[in-house]
Amino acid sequence: MTSPDLTPDELAFLQAALDLAREGSTAELVALVEAGLPVNLTAGSGDTLLVLAAYHRHAETVEALLRLGADHTRVNDRGQTALGCAVFRQDEPSVRALLAAGADPALGRQSAWAVAEVFELPEMTALLRSAESPGGRRADDGAPG
Repeated sequence: MTSPDLTPDELAFLQAALDLAREGSTAELVALVEAGLPVNLTAGSGDTLLVLAAYHRHAETVEALLRLGADHTRVNDRGQTALGCAVFRQDEPSVRALLAAGADPALGRQSAWAVAEVFELPEMTALLRSAESPGGRRADDGAPG
C-alpha cells in the first residue's frame, strides 16, 4: 500500500483501518466509517474492508459494513468476493448476511459457487442453493453442475 499522495502517517492510519477489519474490531471500524473513512476502503491487493472481515470470519463486522453500505460486488485482484471468502472459510453467518444483502454467488473468477465445488463444501453449496437472488430467481441459476 503506497501512494506518492499520502504521508507515512496517513498510510499507517489506513493500514490500521484495514487491520480493524481483519481483527473484527467492529465498533472501532464503524466509528471510523461514520467519521468519514470510506466504507469501501481497498488495500493494494484489491481487498476491501468487507472482503477482509469475511475472510477472517468476523460476521458481526461483515453485517455492520453491509449496513453502512459496503459494496459486496467488489472483486479483489485474485478474483475473490466477500461471499467467496466467507464460503471458503465456511462462515455461515457471514454467508447468510451477504446473501441477504444480495451478493451474487456466481460473481468473480473464484466465485462462491466455484469455491464450494473445488473445496467440496456441501454445507456451503446447500446454503447457496437455498438463497433467493434479488431478482426472484433461485441463487443456483448459475450453479455449476
